[in-house]
Amino acid sequence: MRVSSYLALFRPALPLILGLSLGCSLSLLMVSWTQGDADDPCRDELSRARLFLDGGEAQGGGRDGAGEEDFQPRIVPYHKDPNKPHKKVLRTRYIHTELGIREGLLVGVLTSRATLNTLAVAVNRTVAHRFHRTFFFTGLRSPKVPHGMTVIAHGDDRPVWLMYETVRHLHQHYGSDYDWFLLAQDDMYMQADRLSELVGHLSAGQDVYMGRAEEFIGGEEKARYCHGGYGYLLSRSLLARLQPHLDTCRNDILSVRPDEWLGRCIIDFLGLSCVEVHQGMMYRYFELGKNADPEREDGAEFKNAFTVHPVSDPNLMYRLHKRFSHIELEWTYRQIQQLQMQISNLSELTPEGKPGITWPIGINPPFKPKTRFEVLNWDYFTEEHIYTCVDGSPKCEMRGADRADVGAILEVAVERLNEHYQPRLRFRKRRLLNGYRRFDPTRGMEYVLDLALEAFTQKGHSQVIAKRVNLLRPLSTVEIIPMPYVTEATRVQVILPITAQDQDFVGNFLDMYVTNTLDTHDNVLLTFLFIYDPFEAQRVSQTDVFAGVKSMIGEVEKRYGDVKIPWISVKTEVPSQVKLMDIISKKHPVDTLFFLASVWTEVNSDFLNRCRMNAISNWQVFFPIHFQEFNPAVMYRDQLPSASSSFASESLRDGHFDRHVFDEACFYNTDYMSARTKMAADILDNEELLESMDVYDIFVRYSGLHVFRAVEPALIQKYVRRTCNPRFSEDIYHRCVLSNLGSLGSRSHLAMALFEQEQANST
Repeated sequence: MRVSSYLALFRPALPLILGLSLGCSLSLLMVSWTQGDADDPCRDELSRARLFLDGGEAQGGGRDGAGEEDFQPRIVPYHKDPNKPHKKVLRTRYIHTELGIREGLLVGVLTSRATLNTLAVAVNRTVAHRFHRTFFFTGLRSPKVPHGMTVIAHGDDRPVWLMYETVRHLHQHYGSDYDWFLLAQDDMYMQADRLSELVGHLSAGQDVYMGRAEEFIGGEEKARYCHGGYGYLLSRSLLARLQPHLDTCRNDILSVRPDEWLGRCIIDFLGLSCVEVHQGMMYRYFELGKNADPEREDGAEFKNAFTVHPVSDPNLMYRLHKRFSHIELEWTYRQIQQLQMQISNLSELTPEGKPGITWPIGINPPFKPKTRFEVLNWDYFTEEHIYTCVDGSPKCEMRGADRADVGAILEVAVERLNEHYQPRLRFRKRRLLNGYRRFDPTRGMEYVLDLALEAFTQKGHSQVIAKRVNLLRPLSTVEIIPMPYVTEATRVQVILPITAQDQDFVGNFLDMYVTNTLDTHDNVLLTFLFIYDPFEAQRVSQTDVFAGVKSMIGEVEKRYGDVKIPWISVKTEVPSQVKLMDIISKKHPVDTLFFLASVWTEVNSDFLNRCRMNAISNWQVFFPIHFQEFNPAVMYRDQLPSASSSFASESLRDGHFDRHVFDEACFYNTDYMSARTKMAADILDNEELLESMDVYDIFVRYSGLHVFRAVEPALIQKYVRRTCNPRFSEDIYHRCVLSNLGSLGSRSHLAMALFEQEQANST
């Protein structure tokens, strides 16, 4: 969930020393929380109903009697033919495919080689991301195509030819995927949300040709075409009926204007004229005057418009976008205020009455814990320090996002107090006396601030007062982030690097691997990477330090006849993780999913499935934080752990998630190879760079992918004191030392061990 940037200010708990008390609550959402004279919300000129409904002012121009009828569903009964053999039903991957559900609106923007890098870019930056799909159609492609835009070049700059190819392309490639198609020019500003909501109110099963209706040259016919400058909507059914006649229209209809050509084609072959109103919904537009200033446009026609034309330059496009964003924000604040008034009025009918309303109105009430273990803790802070630290320290410096967060709420709190009390009083912050905050998962981040304020009256008198205020940063709507499709059937290639000091732990690793993967027939392969130092490599023909490990591998292969566990031998003085992966990467296909493990890792199916789901090719790499058991000598001292307790619960109770270790990783070979390619230029300037970095650093600096790092409870490691190689970079060596220190035990157990040692020394 994403925390919204909006804040809401509670009612201050204490009256002001100057004798003024707050009679209302304040809101950083720019609305009043008190009940006032509630006007009829239907009279708001920015009401959503007024934006779309015709209101009777354009009767007959575009209404179709058939459009007023309710849709009647048709039930198709299922009859199984006993004479036909049963066939296996092939189901689609997504339910919307099987049900025939299509996306709402596709937008096609007609541009040119001259305006592709100016006006078209402005359209893309302002509103294109608010539509499901947006394509830019041009005759000839510009030598430099703007980044992040889908540009389709038809190879001919003639306007009518461009229109013909665009309509044909939309029907051929997307006619079965979308219900509505909006054709627009790049010199038109669009209100994306209003257009999307408009098509949501229209029936997609009817032939609709909707936009600004214009007379043909001469003006003798009653039929109208849709002006291209203001855009026009085409329904999927109309596009399907029009497609067989496009070639005839191209050859028989002579016109200079592409919108007039398309309108003539639709009228001649489908008998439909452009309409501005359909099924009671109006297509609203605004003609922008020459040298017009969007900030000064304040009429209802401008505020309610879906499209604005003409837009002469990109700067004007951005100014229009800013102006309409302010209009939508003001409308949203008004709707919030109206809804809060309605909730407040309706609360009188509830059993609790008005006292039962929680503040802010419309926000979820605070979380109520059922047991003492569910109580949400408050974190204490000042402007310089916070007293709840990640590493467990009692006090640490306020920095980064925490510092920016506290600075923002202090600034906004004083600003809202001034807005409420001016011109009678004006406040200026002296300092923060005390600060408390907690995250409530049902509503957002809550704050309690004790402020030292200097209050000024209109006569110039001032006095320093202390005030407590409560604030809330509410959670916004939960968004589903689109992710590429992944499956748990992907084969995982486990890579296990081993040094001579690690071979004592290989037996336990192999036992867990055999039990959790080979016996369960999981789609997993294992490759050993034997790391020899120069001295061991010279004596390998006489005494192989890994002979015992190779013997264990042979026994596993003998027990499972169809299983082969290959190994690779490497000689190096400094076993850099990057150098080792370079060797592995070259020996596997580019689509291989690697799990880079350590000899203390206990492989299991739960983690392997999360490895498959969290590592996404060309999108994301996964670096799990394993659970590290504490040193049993410190945890239990002379007492053994209870044998009746389960392994998992005992481990998760007597250990911690080791965030200093980055040895385990899940990623695709192609992503690693791409990152290493980008790193090649830096290696030429600094050859020692490979030894100063690990795989995690490479993905963070050079890949451009999502680097997902999260705790992994299924990845558990027994306690072991790691050997920290001083030849690695200072950062890697320091992380190794911190990992060893953090894995000794919890603070309470370490304190008890020191206490017992002091007692023993004193006696």
